Amino acid sequence: MTDAAPVSPVDRAGLRQRIDKALTEFLANQRTWMAGVDDALTPLAEVIETFVLGGGKRLRPAFAYWGYRGAGGVDSDQVLAALAALELVQASALIHDDLMDRSDTRRGEPAVHRRFAARHRRSGWGGDPDGFGDAAAILLGDLCLVWSDELLHSAGLDPRMVARARPVFDEMRTEVTVGQYLDVLAQVTRDTSVERAGKVARYKSAKYTVERPLLLGGALADAPADVLAAYSAYGLPLGEAFQLRDDVLGVFGDPAQTGKPAGDDLREGKRTYLVAAALETLDASGREQLLVGLGDPELDEEGVTRLRGLITTSGAVARTEERITRLTDTALAALATVDLETEARQALVDLAIAATRRTD
Repeated sequence: MTDAAPVSPVDRAGLRQRIDKALTEFLANQRTWMAGVDDALTPLAEVIETFVLGGGKRLRPAFAYWGYRGAGGVDSDQVLAALAALELVQASALIHDDLMDRSDTRRGEPAVHRRFAARHRRSGWGGDPDGFGDAAAILLGDLCLVWSDELLHSAGLDPRMVARARPVFDEMRTEVTVGQYLDVLAQVTRDTSVERAGKVARYKSAKYTVERPLLLGGALADAPADVLAAYSAYGLPLGEAFQLRDDVLGVFGDPAQTGKPAGDDLREGKRTYLVAAALETLDASGREQLLVGLGDPELDEEGVTRLRGLITTSGAVARTEERITRLTDTALAALATVDLETEARQALVDLAIAATRRTD
């Protein structure tokens, strides 16, 4: 693999700034509408704005944009606004994910359900603060998903472009939802197989992070079948590599970089490829120790260190890193099979490197 370019592909063509501008304008309009309904909705709008605009890698719109450009699509602010809808889908998924995982933080700040629980306590309202926080997070996540649809349709694109993209957008949102359910199911059934972990990664993250955004951009540009096939051949392995990197960071990542407590995936009992690979090779004693600690919400720093040691000595980290490299190489090879616009091809190469070498 080549080294990533100095300028991130997410920042080329003013991409990040233009995505943020489209989101800022859209959310400002939604805030005005909500304030017209009731002043009590203003805090809701503020939390969504803070969550959506306060962070995020903007990888999904970047994959979609360069997929669009690679297929010959002409740059426009309307296209960028439509692709910004992917960030609202992502916000919905993260808000719900944090609630299901009972996570305290996201990007170093309180998770949405924790924010509203704290608001309940400060205000001295009746009832259960945590129950109120949970309800608010469910509704905010739903609202972001509804708004993703609205932004796609109100961006100012030719209706024929939207009609081409619509099936991809719909299928993507279905896939990430059922993938999330499979993830939750694997935790409660204690399914530790590599096969199950791979399927969860594929539907919860891989397709949703890379393949579907690429195909969305390709659909907007009316890409030919061979380009769409190459996008899938690039997107699926790269998306899986992205999730594997996420799995490693969920156990070994620096909280200052990830914005999440160290070892959070272990406390949440995530049945990731990394964990499944460790369980495949550990002896009976090691397996028992890992399974006892996995999913323990009270796991302390010493416990996290102990489980990290088991995973490392099992060879699972090295095995996962090798798989990340292999999948990334497969993805990059797929780009060589089809003619793409030169700048977009290089951007997709650089995105692959950025997505799999990240530290947050």
